[in-house]
Amino acid sequence: MSEEKQKALTVTILDREYRVACPKGQEHQLRNAANTLNDKMQEIRDTGKVFGIERIAVMAALNLTHELLQSRPDNEGEQQTLKRLTAKIDSVLPPELQTSSQLQFEDDKPF
Repeated sequence: MSEEKQKALTVTILDREYRVACPKGQEHQLRNAANTLNDKMQEIRDTGKVFGIERIAVMAALNLTHELLQSRPDNEGEQQTLKRLTAKIDSVLPPELQTSSQLQFEDDKPF
């Protein structure tokens, strides 16, 4: 990305300032991300069980990644639900309007 499309932004995490490059127009999102990371790292530090900024950062990254993965939809389950609903719809439609033969699902492949 060219420099004119980037902006240097200063964020504070665990009382330390970091200067990071940020695409123009995404400053708010970067600040939100930095605040979320800071909050998680402070939470871990305040437990008194984890010492050292590197260890705190790794634990925060693991916790945030776990939360992200938990919030993602179960694509395989959704595909099965779509197949089941499509079959139900097809069962009440005349053959020329049925969609099952026209739809192709990618079995066992997440989106």
